[in-house]
Amino acid sequence: MKTGDALDSLAHHLQQEVVVQGGVAEEILEVELGQIECAGEANDVRCVGGDEETMRALDPEHVRVGLVEQRDFASGTSSRSSRLLHGGMRYLAQGRLGLVREASIEKKTIHHIAPHLADPLPFIFPTYADNRNWVLWKLKIGVKIYDLLCGGHNLGKSTWLRQEDTLAKVPALRAEGLRGAVRYFDGFTNDARLTLDTLRSAARHGANLLNYCRFEDASHQSNEAAKAQPWNCRIHDLVSDSHSTILAHGVVNAAGPWADGLPHSRIKLRITKGIHVVVKRERIPVPETVVMTEGKRILFAIPWGERTILGTTDTDYRGPLDDVRADPADIDYVFRVASHFFPEARLNHQDVISAWAGLRPLIADPSGKPSDISRSHQIFSPEPGWWDVAGGKLTTYRLMAQQTVDQIVKWLKKSNELNGQVLPCRTAHDPLLPPSETQSISGILPPEFSRGAVEHFCSNEWAVHLDDVMLRRTGWHFYCSEATQMAGQVADWMGELFGWSEKTRAAELEHYQRVSGISSQQTRTAASS
Repeated sequence: MKTGDALDSLAHHLQQEVVVQGGVAEEILEVELGQIECAGEANDVRCVGGDEETMRALDPEHVRVGLVEQRDFASGTSSRSSRLLHGGMRYLAQGRLGLVREASIEKKTIHHIAPHLADPLPFIFPTYADNRNWVLWKLKIGVKIYDLLCGGHNLGKSTWLRQEDTLAKVPALRAEGLRGAVRYFDGFTNDARLTLDTLRSAARHGANLLNYCRFEDASHQSNEAAKAQPWNCRIHDLVSDSHSTILAHGVVNAAGPWADGLPHSRIKLRITKGIHVVVKRERIPVPETVVMTEGKRILFAIPWGERTILGTTDTDYRGPLDDVRADPADIDYVFRVASHFFPEARLNHQDVISAWAGLRPLIADPSGKPSDISRSHQIFSPEPGWWDVAGGKLTTYRLMAQQTVDQIVKWLKKSNELNGQVLPCRTAHDPLLPPSETQSISGILPPEFSRGAVEHFCSNEWAVHLDDVMLRRTGWHFYCSEATQMAGQVADWMGELFGWSEKTRAAELEHYQRVSGISSQQTRTAASS
C-alpha cells in the first residue's frame, strides 16, 4: 500500500484516543507502548513521531495505536548514539545514583527482551598520573558500586588491573604515566535496529505505523458529550504531498530535538551535539572498549567487528536540526584524544571510513557544561490530553515509554474513556521479536550484502529511500569501505522493486551522498586505498 493510501485508510479507520507526536524514532521511546489489556469500549492512541513503546503497551483489541514519523524511522537521534546500553560511570562520579540505577537495570532488561541487540561489553578504564579527575582507588570503589546498582548482577563482574595487566590486554595503549585500570561491563547495541525491531514488534501488536508523514498541528474538536475533548491532528504525507486529519483523544509529544518546536509544547530544551568516527580496527586495535579521558570528559574506543568506533563529543548546538554533521574540527578533536591514548596510531582524515553526528535533547539548563547536564527524563502534561516527553537516554527508552503509558491510562480512566481492568505492562518481560524474525536481518553487525535483504527491508520494514536501507536498516554505509559502490547496486535493486526511473535513481544516489555528511565519496576512496 502506498503511503498516501495508507494514511487515508488510517484516518478513516482510527478514531484515536491518544496521539504521540515527535520522534521516538527520533528519540527515546523506541520500544512500543507496554501492552495494556482492558475490557470494555475500544479506545485509541496515536503516536506521531515515534512512541513505539507506548504502542506495544496498549492492547490493539481495546486501544488502537498509530505512529506518524516526519522522516524515516530512526533517522534522528535514534540512529546517532554511541550505541551503548549503560548506566554511566560519568554520572556515577557526578553522584546521580538514581539515574545510574534505573539505566543499569534497563540495560539488563533490553539484554533480556532483545539479546541479539544487547551484547555484554567489557570496558577498560585506564588511569594516568596526569589526570587527577580519575583516580584508580576511587574507580575501584566506583565499579563495585556500579555492580551493586545493577541489582548486584551486572552483565559481567568488575575487576581492576595493574599497569602490566592493562598493557597486556591493550598493548597499543600509552604506557607513560599509566597507573592501572578498572574493568567493568555495560552493553553494546545497534540503535537503529533496536528502533526498527521495536516498531516491528509494535506492528505485530496491531500498531499502525507511517514514516515520511509530518504532524503539523492539533486543535480541539468540540464534543460536549465527551469529558476529554478530542484533538483534530493535521498530518502531511510527504511522499504524496497530501493532507489528512486524524481524530485523537490525546497527544504525546516525543519529538526529541524537535519537541520544543511543536504546537502546544511547553518543553524547553538545551540541544547538544555528539559525533562518532569509524576507523579500521587495526588503526586503533582494542579487544575491549577503552575509556579515554580529557579532564573530566570521557570518550570511547569501541570495537565493532573489523572496525573501531571513536567518540563522542558533547558541545552546545544551535544549527539546523535537519542537517547535523561531523565537522572536520569535531573529528580533529576525537582523533587528538585517541592519538594521545594510542600514540602509534597517528590518525588523520584519510583514516575515516564513516562518521555520524547526533543531537541530545536535554532538559534546559543554561548553566554548566553540556556534559554536566542531567540525562534524566521528564514527562509533562501542560494541558489535558497532551504529554511532553523529553530528556533521557537510549538505555532508558523502554522505561520512559512505560511511565508515559501509565499517565495515559490514568488520564483515560479519569476521563471515562477507558473502562475495565488494566493489566501490568509486559514489555520488560516479553521478547521484542522471535529469533526467526531477526536472524540474518538484525544484529550488532550489518547483515550480509544481498538483494534478498534489500527486498525484506522494502517489503517488511518500511524502507522508502536509498538512505533508509544504507544507513538505518543495514548500517552498510557506516561499516563498509566500498559503501559507495554498494549504494549503486542497492539503488538498482530498489529501482526494480519500486519502478524508479533513471532520474529517480540518480536523485536517490544524490540524496544519499548529501545526507551521508562527512563520509563523502572522496573520503571513502582515500580510506579504502
